[in-house]
Amino acid sequence: MALAPTSTVTTGVRKKRVMAGMRPTGKLHVGHLLGALQNFVALSREAECFYEVADLHALTTKFDRSSEIADDIREMVIDWLAAGVDPQACTIYVQSRIPEISEMVVLLSMMTPVSWLERVPTYKEQIVELGPEIATHGFLGYPVLQAVDIAIVRGEGVPVGRDQLPHLELTREIVRRFNHLYGPVLVEPSPILSNTPLVPGADGRKMSKSYDNSILLADSEQITTEKVRRMFTDPTKIHKNDPGHPETCPVFFFHEAFNAVAADGIAHRCRAGLLGCVENKADMAKHLNAALAPFRERRRRLEASPSIVDEILDEGSKRARDVARQTLDGVRAAMGLSGSSARRQAV
Repeated sequence: MALAPTSTVTTGVRKKRVMAGMRPTGKLHVGHLLGALQNFVALSREAECFYEVADLHALTTKFDRSSEIADDIREMVIDWLAAGVDPQACTIYVQSRIPEISEMVVLLSMMTPVSWLERVPTYKEQIVELGPEIATHGFLGYPVLQAVDIAIVRGEGVPVGRDQLPHLELTREIVRRFNHLYGPVLVEPSPILSNTPLVPGADGRKMSKSYDNSILLADSEQITTEKVRRMFTDPTKIHKNDPGHPETCPVFFFHEAFNAVAADGIAHRCRAGLLGCVENKADMAKHLNAALAPFRERRRRLEASPSIVDEILDEGSKRARDVARQTLDGVRAAMGLSGSSARRQAV
């Protein structure tokens, strides 16, 4: 698999507007590349895309370490750009730089039933997982913030996996309730279903930095090779000549993703007991490093020119804010609240 090149903007018929966001967590891993970034690049070629750095969402679980978020944003956006997300083909912006989002959250919170928020599956699950200290007003209300993220840029499509459909449906319910109460002001978004792969980490579980099992996109070739060398394989293949089961082996997943041409042959040799795990890992690491080499070079250039990231976020946030102002003005007018955004700022 080759990393996607940057894309260019085309003119002509109006494109569908797509909104997607990602909470800044610092440097991204291979799972983010396969699960989100490649989709970001592809969508930018066919739609008008707004990609949000969701730093307000980061505060729901990092409110006591908020000073770390600025560095997390920079590292994540560098990975976006290095992966081929082109700021000339989409709008990249920072959530907290759009104050209209926060105002609209207050307005939509007034008409969103608490029972809707409490039934979100991840609400109680994350409290159990992360502890009761995250059960804040902001954490309970994050689905309203999520709904505003989409509605304020008038997103018509949202890329989601099937497991995320309940979250998007709550956004659609909030939008429908607002439009029912105040008139057809907000756009009801539709899902853009994506077959997001479950990318395994070094221990066989889902790749996640919180599990300490991830291969970071920014890892060096040497570090990547070492992580692959320690990767779990088929537990039933104890000896080199034992037949293996590639369909359950994390190493084979990466062959399919980064060495697809040879994947069938590798699977056959594994099942026949002709391929040892040490050799298999070394071969996979070689192809993974080859695929990531262009990314790493682009990342090095971006790290050496920090002003590039600043300019992209400044310009993207200005563009997103222009759209947000128009939407908020429509919301305020529909609710009978006086004054446009521009007039309120001048006062």
